[in-house]
Amino acid sequence: MSFSVTRSISFCYGHRLLDYAGKCRFLHGHNGLIEVTVKKRRLDRLGMVMDFSEIKTKIQRWVDAELDHRMILNERDPLIPELKRRGEPYVALKANPTAENIARLIFDHAKSEGLPVSSIRLWETPSSAAVYEE
Repeated sequence: MSFSVTRSISFCYGHRLLDYAGKCRFLHGHNGLIEVTVKKRRLDRLGMVMDFSEIKTKIQRWVDAELDHRMILNERDPLIPELKRRGEPYVALKANPTAENIARLIFDHAKSEGLPVSSIRLWETPSSAAVYEE
């Protein structure tokens, strides 16, 4: 038996996939929606898993500072030197910046903040989502 709560966080990002034959090989953007789910076996003294504002403080502030309105790229992307030269913000991942890998990036950050996160769901479009959970 356990309890969970979920907080939604919106952000905008751009990306492209290297070595991919479809349309996602081109630079494009998304209005992403993250669902951060935290889980505990017991409720706290106030009857909560966690205050929604704590999730917002720990995750939304980081997303706004590190991911929002950034290009999220594979570290091998040949565009990175030009972005650096122009002072444009970007995030480099060791793998392709798929919804799955971005969800894992957010999950890892939530864990590093001490949140009892059970899953991250990233809606890349209103009809397509990826989930990362341990």
